[in-house]
Amino acid sequence: MKVESCPNCGSDNYVKSGIIKNRQRYKCKSCGYYFTVNKLGKKIDDYYVNKALQLYLEGLTYREIERILGISHVSIMNWVKKYNIKRPYNSKYHPTYKILNAEELSNFFSDRENLAGAGTLVTELGDKFMLIKWERFRE
Repeated sequence: MKVESCPNCGSDNYVKSGIIKNRQRYKCKSCGYYFTVNKLGKKIDDYYVNKALQLYLEGLTYREIERILGISHVSIMNWVKKYNIKRPYNSKYHPTYKILNAEELSNFFSDRENLAGAGTLVTELGDKFMLIKWERFRE
């Protein structure tokens, strides 16, 4: 990776200054700041970030989202903190979810009993669909 400028002062007047943890170290001649080039991390596609946050807002836990999308629950927690996502709290309902293909989804909605009750949300999940349904807690 090419160094553009000093991250401290923005100067492009720097020299190599050894290697630390297998990464080139540099010293800025203008301000004397030592720095290394940041390594590039694995970037997760924005589609999955949006999907994970949407599922979080729908009431799924971090670990449920991890199992569904295959993304670390820690990454999901970090996104929730980063984007300051607040989940609405309603103790009378809880979500249940199912992963269905197109034919199973069609069969689900053809049964009138599945249309009664609380709300239902269908969201695309790759080549399948996730159906989230809110149901009242039984007391």
